[in-house]
Amino acid sequence: MPASPVIAYLFTTFPKNTETFLQREIIAMREHGVALRIYSLWGGGGRFRGLPVTRFSKWRLLTLLWLIPLEASRRPEVLRQLLHGLATRRAPSWQNFWENMLGAGFACIHAREFRRDPPALVHATWGGAPATAAWLLWRLDGHRFSAGAHAYDIFEHGGDWWLREKLAEAALIHTSTEMGRSALLARGLPPERIVCIRRGLDHLPPLKPLRTSRDPLALVCVARLVEKKGLRQQLRIYAALRDAGIPFTARVIGEGPMRPELERLAGRLGISAQVTFTGHLPQPGVWEELARADVLLHTGVVAPSGDRDGLPNVIPEAMAAGVLVITSPVAATTEAIHDGVTGIVASVEAPEEWVAALRRLAQDDAWAEQLRQAARRWVEAHFNARRNAARLLDRFQQVLAVDRK
Repeated sequence: MPASPVIAYLFTTFPKNTETFLQREIIAMREHGVALRIYSLWGGGGRFRGLPVTRFSKWRLLTLLWLIPLEASRRPEVLRQLLHGLATRRAPSWQNFWENMLGAGFACIHAREFRRDPPALVHATWGGAPATAAWLLWRLDGHRFSAGAHAYDIFEHGGDWWLREKLAEAALIHTSTEMGRSALLARGLPPERIVCIRRGLDHLPPLKPLRTSRDPLALVCVARLVEKKGLRQQLRIYAALRDAGIPFTARVIGEGPMRPELERLAGRLGISAQVTFTGHLPQPGVWEELARADVLLHTGVVAPSGDRDGLPNVIPEAMAAGVLVITSPVAATTEAIHDGVTGIVASVEAPEEWVAALRRLAQDDAWAEQLRQAARRWVEAHFNARRNAARLLDRFQQVLAVDRK
């Protein structure tokens, strides 16, 4: 493989303070000597760790008035394919429609730049707008591309509008959970091109000691305040915990559209004194909260839209720090939390299961320590950002090696 191959990374928004896992991937790729060109299709931009991030200017969409005819004259079959798709299929949501249109606009506007200075590989980190952009750059000029496909891309409203068509042409499909890989296989995508490589931590925090007295229990939840996080059910678990006479404090870290509703529900349940909504905290603040917490609760559900979590990064982060984890069995959380081994799995429809588990965690030091040690070992084995980035880079290298033959 040529020294320092240039990989163009396409993001929806980069850097984004709620996607530190993607920042860790970029840091690890640079440590491995990869030359990166980073593009942010919506927001973001500036510089990241000294690396310029090209922010897509929406004003440039006006240039599509003459760029579309220009590119269509070069590749009329691409325009025909797009028009046929628009006429014969319906987007699952207006948001997904405009995400794909944004990706298409980016590809058309940046096509000349990529033509003049082609990267060795275009990598789309998400299956929405970035994958649309990468796919169209391939259709226009043959740029080799890979794409990520994660829970939102696969499940929200039945999945991205053009997901299968885009991924069918990708040289490599990256997902970060076995759940995601299974869903992609079910869509008929080629198994040899789908790889499950997890995200990771760029460094492991010290494993804090188990608090000798967990009375009251210090509970924490780190989540966007949206439907798929099951936060209504979580508040009812807190109410059940209070009714069982187990002292606790809970801090819900995150922001989102459901916050007013959740604060009102906490008031109606009579738990406002025990539950604090902190809003968004930067990553150092999250680590501080984990340092104080005994148990992290994750009450994920399948949202009405079909969206669900993959494996939220805060779960391995908590496991690494020595915070015990209780999770619902929805989505891919059980790929890390093995019930009774690395944590506890309980149904959000059965608050009594959570109460029983939390009571035991508050009282049984030996069991709690056994879970914490096993959780830390899982993170050390599976959630190292530098090692996982090396695995992804190795797959990129295999793609480029095929091209050189």
